[in-house]
Amino acid sequence: MAALIVLTSISVLSLFSLGCVAALSLNYYDKTCPNVESSISNSVKSAATKDRTVIPALLRMHFHDCFIRGCDGSILLDSEGTNKAEKDAAPNGSLHAFFVIDGAKKELEAQCPGVVSCADILAVAARDAVVLAGGPTWEVPKGRKDGRISRASETAGLPSPSFNISQLQQSFALRGLSTDDLAALLGAHTLGFAHCSSFEGRLRNFDSTHDVDPSMRPSFAARLREICPLKGRPRSAGATMDPSPMTFDNTYYRVVLQGKGLFSIDQALLTHPKTKTLVTRFAASHNAFVDAFVRSIVKLSSITGGQEVRRNCRVVN
Repeated sequence: MAALIVLTSISVLSLFSLGCVAALSLNYYDKTCPNVESSISNSVKSAATKDRTVIPALLRMHFHDCFIRGCDGSILLDSEGTNKAEKDAAPNGSLHAFFVIDGAKKELEAQCPGVVSCADILAVAARDAVVLAGGPTWEVPKGRKDGRISRASETAGLPSPSFNISQLQQSFALRGLSTDDLAALLGAHTLGFAHCSSFEGRLRNFDSTHDVDPSMRPSFAARLREICPLKGRPRSAGATMDPSPMTFDNTYYRVVLQGKGLFSIDQALLTHPKTKTLVTRFAASHNAFVDAFVRSIVKLSSITGGQEVRRNCRVVN
């Protein structure tokens, strides 16, 4: 859910007036495309067998889709003509695994032409990715429609890695998500990897009185400075979000309590009484975390706003 640009409240409010318009159902495709979930699951499993990084990639892709215009598959659209699409905006520059959605869509189009939306495929794929990482499963309500608009400029609505708790609360509230949802959904940071550019602002010249972000454990900051030198580092340099980056567990919350959260938004969870209490609870109980995460991701993924079922996830009909 990381981004590089600060939230623009007015534009996001106008976008989310489109949300929650489609009626979602657990049995939406039972008659029209009964093998939809197994087909998506097979595509995700096949891809993850060859490249485990598709697991965090699919979950992150789903978050980034839902935060802009709702869960309408707009993140999947390619840039066209003079229009630069969401996927080509700076905050989404490291997104990948689009081929997994393309593959699932191709198979479903062969089975049930024009029936299953790309947005639904992405929502189910994100769930399947979490399961493959050892996380919980949940029933995904379906019936989302695909959007026709994807603009790079609108990714200003994504939360920035440097947000403080107030900015995070505002960003989530604009999507109808509570502070409890915020604390649970940031647990997605238990998976994956971040490049130095996403967090190096915490490592040097942090503010007028601190070279390093004082919320970071000094030994952790020192290690990150070695990983992210000012000169001579490879473009791929970065760090995992927690010590078990391919396992969906509650380790993330433990490292936040230790001052080892990679982003400012991670450590920001300790600056508010409610989120600090939740971090402590989730760090102590894996079950408490996964139960909260499932409730919140179903809530997030139920924000809708599309208008059609694309036959190709990369272009509008």
